[in-house]
Amino acid sequence: MTLARPCAAMLLGLTVLLATSALARDDGRYANSPLKPWFESLHSEFGQCCSDADGYVVADVDWESDKGRYRVHLDGEWVLVPEGAVITEPNKIGRTMVWKHYIDGHPRVRCFMPGSMT
Repeated sequence: MTLARPCAAMLLGLTVLLATSALARDDGRYANSPLKPWFESLHSEFGQCCSDADGYVVADVDWESDKGRYRVHLDGEWVLVPEGAVITEPNKIGRTMVWKHYIDGHPRVRCFMPGSMT
């Protein structure tokens, strides 16, 4: 019983640490990036991309296009990208990016910026 308390306390501390780091969005490391204003201006029909969530770079094997529609592999699921989520302006970084949120525990796409697949 005496060993259970320190283990529980350690697990609780680790959980709090991981949860707070996962919730952090803009930690300032890109404050001087010349692309920061561009990223902050990106939006889809669902709103600003960078206002509510961070973007993630998507590997070429984790997204595909078929007949003008996109699918992206997020958290172990293939998710259809809504047409309104696709960012149509030129991609200044060349990499595919997705901004996601969750509905009923499943990932959904808020913004999607296709890359060059190189």
